[in-house]
Amino acid sequence: MVAPQSGGLAGWISAISQLLFLLFFVLIFLGANQRFQVYMWKGDIKQKLAIIERMALETREKTKEFIIKNKGKNVDNFIKKAMDFFIISPVDIEPTDIIKRMDNLFSSRRSRFKGLLKDVMPESDENVRTRAESVAEISSALNYLVKVIKHILLLEEKTKNWIMVMQLQILMPMLVNIANAYRRATDYFLKGVPIGDGAGPLVARDLAGPNVEWREIVEDTVVAMSKVENRTLYLVKAKGPGSNVGRPGFATEVLIKELSENGQKPSLLVTVDAALKLESEETGEIAEGVGAAIGDPGPEKIRFERISSEYEIPLRAVVIKMSEEEAITGMDKKIYEATKKAIEVVKRIIRETTKEGDVVVVAGIGNSMGIL
Repeated sequence: MVAPQSGGLAGWISAISQLLFLLFFVLIFLGANQRFQVYMWKGDIKQKLAIIERMALETREKTKEFIIKNKGKNVDNFIKKAMDFFIISPVDIEPTDIIKRMDNLFSSRRSRFKGLLKDVMPESDENVRTRAESVAEISSALNYLVKVIKHILLLEEKTKNWIMVMQLQILMPMLVNIANAYRRATDYFLKGVPIGDGAGPLVARDLAGPNVEWREIVEDTVVAMSKVENRTLYLVKAKGPGSNVGRPGFATEVLIKELSENGQKPSLLVTVDAALKLESEETGEIAEGVGAAIGDPGPEKIRFERISSEYEIPLRAVVIKMSEEEAITGMDKKIYEATKKAIEVVKRIIRETTKEGDVVVVAGIGNSMGIL
């Protein structure tokens, strides 16, 4: 009796195994495994999205608290406007005067934001308002990032395009890192301390020395005169200590025209800026080259190129390498020490390229927050 029962049990097990295998094969054929994978991807995306949403909310609340602390009015209304503020890119299919049109758009944007903040924070000084503008932009960027991620998720549900989810899931760790960098940057902007992107202005300030007089040559941009290596040196940087990047290209253009009209045509133009490093590079590495070292969409950069070309002035570039996160968060020891090395590189370029008695212009590109 035992043998037939064992054989019957083995038969049932074999039949059930074959049925399960057939069912598994059918489910794979119908794409169940793919749907399960998409489900897992979406779960991971939603988990990371929740983290980014918390960062966005935290940044928005800090921005609101900062404005209220500085006697801001109608703060909720300003935050709403700042979150949805945008710039429409100019028509580029017809390149004629595109730089002029782009410059006009950026100028309009600056004026609009300054006007809004002046209405919201009438009792605050300009430096405080520039910091409020910067944190509002960070909050807006995080808010937009959340919207884009949600858009892709909802669009996938509507179209069943699993490739979109796969691509987004691959990008999510990087997006979380970017969001975290912006969240951390908020604290530094609220405190008004120098950030990594201030390396260029810091080089310009230290080259000028402590006892020079800075004058505002164009909006939010200052210039000073000094003596370096027996040459007359003109330094250009954004106005500090507020959160400003200024208009270095426009300021340099105005300065060189002024100098040339007075018979002091510069023999050299040097731009110094922070530059994004590759992962294989060390923070604080110095590199030099030719051209305008400035992370600008076009209006400021082209002014350096045009003015140097018009007056036949050699255009040299010095950059200090750092990551994107290091550029927007507090300046660390490596970057600070790199600015000292960059100063020596600039001095060497001046010695090698010009002669004693020549006029040289050095533009420190970047955010001058915390740098007078």
